[in-house]
Formats: sequence, C-alpha cells, structure tokens
Amino acid sequence: MSLDASQDIWQQGCARLATELPEQQFNTWIRPLTLAPLGAAHGDGDDVVAIQVPNRFKLDWIRTQYAGRIETVLSELAGRPMRLEFALAPRSDEATGADTPARRSPLTSAGAAASAALRRNDTGVSAYAAASALAWPAGPRSDGTARARASDGLPERPGSTGANGAPSHVATERSGPTNTRHLPPAATSHRLNTALTFDTLVAGRANQMARTAALHVAGAPGETYNPLFIYGGVGLGKTHLVHAVGNALLKDRPTARVLYLNAEQFISDVVKNYQRKTFDELKAKYHSLDLLLIDDVQFIAGKDRTQEEFFNTFEALLAKRAHIIMTCDTYPKGLVDIDERLTSRFDSGLTVAIEPPELEMRVAILIAKAKAEAAEMPEDVAFFIAKNVRANVRELEGALRKVLAYSRFSHKEINIGLARDALKDLLSIQNRQISVENIQKTVADFYKIKVADMYSKKRPASIARPRQIAMYLAKDMTKKSLPEIGELFGGRDHTTVLHAVRKIGEERQRNPELNQQLHVLEQSLKG
Repeated sequence: MSLDASQDIWQQGCARLATELPEQQFNTWIRPLTLAPLGAAHGDGDDVVAIQVPNRFKLDWIRTQYAGRIETVLSELAGRPMRLEFALAPRSDEATGADTPARRSPLTSAGAAASAALRRNDTGVSAYAAASALAWPAGPRSDGTARARASDGLPERPGSTGANGAPSHVATERSGPTNTRHLPPAATSHRLNTALTFDTLVAGRANQMARTAALHVAGAPGETYNPLFIYGGVGLGKTHLVHAVGNALLKDRPTARVLYLNAEQFISDVVKNYQRKTFDELKAKYHSLDLLLIDDVQFIAGKDRTQEEFFNTFEALLAKRAHIIMTCDTYPKGLVDIDERLTSRFDSGLTVAIEPPELEMRVAILIAKAKAEAAEMPEDVAFFIAKNVRANVRELEGALRKVLAYSRFSHKEINIGLARDALKDLLSIQNRQISVENIQKTVADFYKIKVADMYSKKRPASIARPRQIAMYLAKDMTKKSLPEIGELFGGRDHTTVLHAVRKIGEERQRNPELNQQLHVLEQSLKG
C-alpha cells in the first residue's frame, strides 16, 4: 500500500479509535503511533498498514492489547481484510523525540486538544511501567496465551485501571514538583538480602572458582560467563554468592533491574498466569530484567509449562545481553526430567561447583561468624568443631550457635570441653554416619573385587568401573569433599573423582540396570 493510501486509512482509523476508546487510553497507546517508512516492516502489499512503535515494551503491549481491534477498524474502513504490522522506531528518533508532521498520527479535534495537554503534562507510561504492565485475560488463543478480543481495549473494571488506561498496579511517571518515578516490582522489589555481600563471604579453595566468576559477572554483567551455573550441595554458599552479585551490581548501577527468586516462586508465577491466561504479565516481569538470579533450578523438573516459560525467558534475556545466574544441587547433565534444550543452555555459559569447605576454611568461617556475634572463638575450639562438622556452612553455623548458647546459658568460657558437651548429640550422629571405607568394602564385595583394588593404580574395566561407582556413592552419601575422596582412593586428584561422579550420574539416568545396582548398594549401606 502506498504511503498516501496508508496515511489516509490510518487517519480515518485514528479518528474512529479516538471516539471509541477512553481518552486516556487513546492518548497513551494509540496517539504516539506513526506510520513506518516503506520497507521498514516485514509485510508489503495493499492489505498491510505498517506502524512504527517507539520501543519494544510498547510494541509488545499494543500487539497483545490493541492489534486485533485496530485491524478490525481498518478492515471495516477499507472494506477488505487489513493486516497490521509493526516496526521499532530508529534509536535516533527515540532519543530526539522526532515527530515530523508527515508522520504524526492525525487526531480528531478533541484528540488533538488532549494531545496538546499531554505534551504539557507528560503522563505517558514510562519504559519501566510498560515493561511491567499486567494484562487481564481476554480469552485464550489456541496457543494458550492471552489475547485481547477485537472489542476489548484495556480492561475497564472498578479500581483496575489508572488514569491513562493502564492497570492500576502499573507504575506511571507522574509530573509534579518532585517528578517522582514509581518503579514496578521488578525494578524495586529485587528480593535481595543486602547482608549477603562479597565482603561477608569467607573465601577459600572450595568456592574460589565460583567466587571469581561471580566477581567477573558483577563487574561486567552480560559480557562473559552468561549464563553462570553454580552447583553444589545444600548450605555451601550458593545463595550467598548470587545475592552478592545482585548487591554489587545495584551498588554500581542503582537503576539496574535485578530480581532474585527461588525456582518455586517462578513456578508459582507460571501457574498463576496460566490460570488467568495472562502470560504477557509474566513476560513483562521477567523479560525486562538486567540480571535474573534464580535459586534451586532443579525444582522445575517435570513441570513442562514452567520449563517452556523459563526457556522463553532465558532466550529473551540472553538476546538482550541481560545476565542469568542459576544455582542447583547438581551439574546440568545430572538434572532429571528437564528439557534437553534447557540443560544444553545451562551448560552453554560457565558451570562451576562449590565444594564443602576444607578444614582451614571451616575454621575461618567459625572465627568470622563468632566475631559477628560479638564472641571470641579460641582457635583450638574452632579446629575441634571444624573437624567434627564437615557437611556444609549451614551446619557449621548451627554448631557454632549451640556452642555460643551453651556458653552463655552456663556462664562458662568457651573451650573444647564445653564444645564437646554442647555438640554431644551431633557428635553421636556423626560417629554413626556412612564412611568411605564402608562404601569401598560394600562395592568391592558386590562386584567381587578386592578392597585393595580401590586404592590401586590398576585400570582394567572390571576394576575401574566399581571404583568409579564407589567414588560416586562416596560423593553422594558422605560429606567428604572431592579432594578428600580422592585421597581415600589412593591419592587420586579431585578431577578424577569429579569425572567418575559425573559419568556414573549420567549413566544412571540412561541405564536401568546400573540404576538398580546403585539402588541395591545404597539400601545395603543405609541398612
């Protein structure tokens, strides 16, 4: 369609929409639209009207909320089916606010007056607000997403819309003496624990690589190590690290859009929007972020719809060079019931492990935590606790609290004797835990090899395979770190242990026979 023909039908369409839509809705969403230059949109032909939209946020909102209605109006005016296409305005136009007469949307006299008033008192929805606008469901499409009916504009429910036609919970930029901007939840409710920073994180060999990678991301988000996938057991500091990245980024860039959440919260969001058929709300909330921090990603296993939405979020954020950091209890390839598209993307950036802290690191953690509690921890007591509590930082903190509380309640100084009394229940349980030596003996008996073969340098399959299985079980059923396990298997390097753990873990998912053998061994050891 020629520019003159497009101009004519668009002028008529705007005039009609100005009389049909509430004034503020029209002025906020339809008035800023301009005709796109020829060739700017994908479509071309007598049945296409190409419209230029200022930014991606408004494009998504108008496409989902108004496109159907605009097409209906244009088709009725033209007497034949008309198709609406969108193109983003060039950055120069967006930056300078160019609005030439030839491309300005024609308005009715009433609309023009409203336009002039709006230019004097800018009540347009900000980019932040458009990014977080929440749509009411207007009937499902065949693909399950929300779509506005041809007769629908923005929802008009008591208390559900603001002055500009956007939902009441959409933040708007109001003019006034203070020119205060009200940011949406994604920009202000970042859910970060401000106490969890790099300064309060005790560094050591167990978290060295993960901490270094996290520091790089905090300094240059979107540049390298995207996505960053941090895995390890519970209570090892994964959550502390992701909060530290978010806090560091906000310190450098206070306007950055950062969101921390647990995977279960993401699942809840998907379920809520699936019930309401308002997936544009979900996209607006997550696709506009600069940094997404998501904990315990393994919880999305077996939830197909959640995985689909997470995949879409993942792709959208990477496309705009936003950063994603995830934590998990296992490495990507070890995840079960998660779409291969997701696991391959989890593995496409940098995958780093956090190991249980080594002895010296545990001692440093105890002394630092005691200092934070305004208590003095003798070094010999710290070593005693650290030697007996190996599992994770969380259990270490729990043991420290018991010792400090026991000291305060009994009015006694902290020493090894007091620590032994305070932790007697924990030490009793510790003594009954499964040992690596027991695992080696049980596996050797099961596969009919010698226990000594577990430590030897022999590499035939009949020995190497059971040895790898024993390493896998040692990592899964004990609190030993990879270096400690390697030492107990003849002084092997921790990378050898990691390879065995990954290999057996992956094969277990594919090989029912191996899975059954491991199940028998686990039950035998637990019994």
